[in-house]
Amino acid sequence: MFCEDTVERVSIWGNRDFRLVWTSGAVSGVGSWLLVVAIPFHVFQLTGSAAATGLTLALEALPALLLGPWAGVLLDRWDLARAMWVADLVSAAAVAVILFADRPERLWMIYLAVLVENIATTVFRPASRALLPSVVGTGPELAAANAARAFAGSVTRLGAPPLGALLLAGPGITFVLAVDIASYLLSAATIAAIRTRPARAPHQPLRPLAGLQYAVRSKPLRGLLAGNGVFLIANAGLTALLVPLMVERLDAPGYTVGYVFSGLGAGYLLGAAISVRALSWLGIRDLIAATQLATGAAFFALVNAPNVPWAIAAAVLIGLPGSVLLITTETTVQRITTPGMLAQVGALFFAVDALAAVVGALAAPAITVVADLPVTLNLLAASAVLAAPLTLYAVPGHPAELTRKPS
Repeated sequence: MFCEDTVERVSIWGNRDFRLVWTSGAVSGVGSWLLVVAIPFHVFQLTGSAAATGLTLALEALPALLLGPWAGVLLDRWDLARAMWVADLVSAAAVAVILFADRPERLWMIYLAVLVENIATTVFRPASRALLPSVVGTGPELAAANAARAFAGSVTRLGAPPLGALLLAGPGITFVLAVDIASYLLSAATIAAIRTRPARAPHQPLRPLAGLQYAVRSKPLRGLLAGNGVFLIANAGLTALLVPLMVERLDAPGYTVGYVFSGLGAGYLLGAAISVRALSWLGIRDLIAATQLATGAAFFALVNAPNVPWAIAAAVLIGLPGSVLLITTETTVQRITTPGMLAQVGALFFAVDALAAVVGALAAPAITVVADLPVTLNLLAASAVLAAPLTLYAVPGHPAELTRKPS
């Protein structure tokens, strides 16, 4: 099991820079989750096509897949906080483009905006992951900081999606996009006030595959990549089919997907609250496998829900173990990766996430062409369950291998 000091009660709220990082994530998270509800709804409303919605999700993942390794190398040379607030400004500009996509022939504008916004996200996410250990250290505070950020994200998931559904049904897509733009601008202003400046290595050669080579040499890292890769393919496929699930199977308006996301947020809230303590219950490998299995089982409950309230309840069951899974994985990666490689390894994980998202988002609608929607949804849930035995096989079970820095 993990060292006991990882589950001690620690306070990270006296750390000014952590408060800024946390506030930025909370503010931008509200806008981003409104957009998570709005974009699939808007695209499906414009086109009536599950394939068009799936393509949107695939485009969200493409930048991390193609540009992530280069971004990681550059971030290990750059000022991380500056990279983050510049990325926020670019995201705000990209979302503004969607305001002009008001008819089917302008769908390309949504695709372009999604692509640019996620190029910025490809910079922001690994920078944020690499900055956090410098802000709070790698001791018990790191797990507490990740849990606190996940808790804020869970509150956002709980409140923002139903708010998005209400806003889409009321003021409409334009208002939702304006809120998202404002959230990115406020996040940029908050990040710009951070004082922590991690030491960089400006004279390293540009080696975009260095993160991959580093991870391949580390048994824990490559095991985490394999297990989570399988899991995330299934998750992406289910996400691509959520709106068709609501509309075609449950006979509900497309924007009710926001209420399902809210249920997911409630589960994430509960999971974030217990995530640090959960490390004392099981070893890291067993905890990750158990949460993958539990989440996969909850996927079955979602895709076979008889009505919207049941679907929301199933989403709660997905979010609880899913939150523990994400927090445990992120904390483990941050702890076992040397500081000079953290942005590159983080970018690699996001690239694998992106590859899984592209495969899942494109494959799931394609499968519905040869199999009906219920069969496709159940196949995806079954695929998620398979991640658990793969993790048990690929990730080492000895605590020492999951706490030391790989050579």
